[in-house]
Amino acid sequence: MNAPLSSELLKQHLIDPEICIRCNTCEETCPIDAITHDGRNYVVNAEVCNGCMACVPPCPTGSIDNWRLVARGEAYTLDEQFSWDELPAEKPLAEGAAAVAAAADAAAVDTAAADAAAPGEVGTPALPASGAHVPPWSAAHPYVNLYTHKKPVTATVVGNYRVTDADTDSDIHHIVLDFGALPFPVLEGQSIGVLPPGTDAQGRAHHARQYSLASPRNGERPGYNNLSITVKRVTETHDGAAVQGVCSNYLCDLAKGDSVSVIGPFGNTFLMPNHPRANLMMICTGTGAAPMRAMTENSRRRIAEGQLGELMLFFGARTERELPYFGPLMKLPRDFIDINLALSREPGQPRRYVQDVMRERAADVLRLLVQGDTFVYVCGLKGMEAGVLAALADIASEAGHDWAGLSDRLRREGRLHLETY
Repeated sequence: MNAPLSSELLKQHLIDPEICIRCNTCEETCPIDAITHDGRNYVVNAEVCNGCMACVPPCPTGSIDNWRLVARGEAYTLDEQFSWDELPAEKPLAEGAAAVAAAADAAAVDTAAADAAAPGEVGTPALPASGAHVPPWSAAHPYVNLYTHKKPVTATVVGNYRVTDADTDSDIHHIVLDFGALPFPVLEGQSIGVLPPGTDAQGRAHHARQYSLASPRNGERPGYNNLSITVKRVTETHDGAAVQGVCSNYLCDLAKGDSVSVIGPFGNTFLMPNHPRANLMMICTGTGAAPMRAMTENSRRRIAEGQLGELMLFFGARTERELPYFGPLMKLPRDFIDINLALSREPGQPRRYVQDVMRERAADVLRLLVQGDTFVYVCGLKGMEAGVLAALADIASEAGHDWAGLSDRLRREGRLHLETY
């Protein structure tokens, strides 16, 4: 951590640019604004970072968990970190500094021993106000970072289908990638990185873009080594300025048989439970439907096994025709999944958002929320997060429950997961 080891040494927090997928989770999580970024790298300001570790658990790749022991006067500057394509080799410490480091290590061992001898004096650190940092207790073991920027895997496009009406501005594609005989094990709730071809304005290769899986663990086509992602073609910024999304346009224009460079998989917390009768409450907007589709399809394939819990979905979009997977979703049996649509621009209808529909179904939301086998997943644009959490808080509080205590328990038990962007 960047907490001082001595007046001479610093354990400097660094981010590995080879593994980082630029998802912005660390910068959003940091409570003291020690993390920043440019068009290339995410970096940590050694003069601000206090080593609180709040950014480490949410990172989907582990790129955030890198530390270098340096002489305090030789800490890596922000400009140095911005220029890296990979972490530099360790700096050798001068003889005096090395002796200080050895003494610090010995003190750390003594402290750990003292803590072990008096465990009751060591409190559980409070989690930041975000989603769970641990997976459901029954989740399968995820594999992460099998392939990196330096050593990506090549997948073949075996399907590319538009899943919104052709006459809408919302051009969303369902893209199926096959890995042949190369291992790429994934779980529902994980994501992959796609490396678009070409270079950025500085002439360097584009960094990866992250996409959530839309298919279950045994493949988009069961028994095949494939997976699917949900991609929206980006043609403008959130405030309406024209822009061509580098990776989204590349992916949406791919044809069957094309090759794609993939890294990952990523993610070890936003995972579905495996134990029987677990309930899933899924809340999403737009392409945030991808992990919900994966979890729903996994559950649908397990219907014959019995012992499924309840599935409740709140799905938001502007109109029905802009809602990805609308047709297949409407064909799912209603005794299998409780579907609630929130359409904000449907002609002739009042604007409704997912939090509005959640409040309309407050009794059923509460019934699931207070059950120990219910797992809540929220995925979509960052703007939805506050509204969804406020709706959950209101529903719980109005029924006499302590939302602060309930939400803290949900997070600590790996039962409230947020993935917004």
